[in-house]
Amino acid sequence: MLNKQLINDEHFTNIHKAQAGLTKLFMNAEKKSIFYRVMKADKPLGVLVPNEMWASITEDLEALSSPNFREKISKSRKGPRIKAEEIRKAVGI
Repeated sequence: MLNKQLINDEHFTNIHKAQAGLTKLFMNAEKKSIFYRVMKADKPLGVLVPNEMWASITEDLEALSSPNFREKISKSRKGPRIKAEEIRKAVGI
């Protein structure tokens, strides 16, 4: 999956379209790497997420639920900071 914000992948559909064409919505979501928020009378009912995206989300949630992983992130944030432009220069980008 590309490195982008998940919220940019959100699309909306109503419950009637979801009921009438669930397979089509799943196929379109997988093809475009998007997900659908299913609405009824302007109220959200749930989210239709293609399996590949769901696997990625759950993998991230698993990592974030790990105390060891969170501790490593915390230590990393306390360490020295290197500017992106310094890294680009060092690797020749």
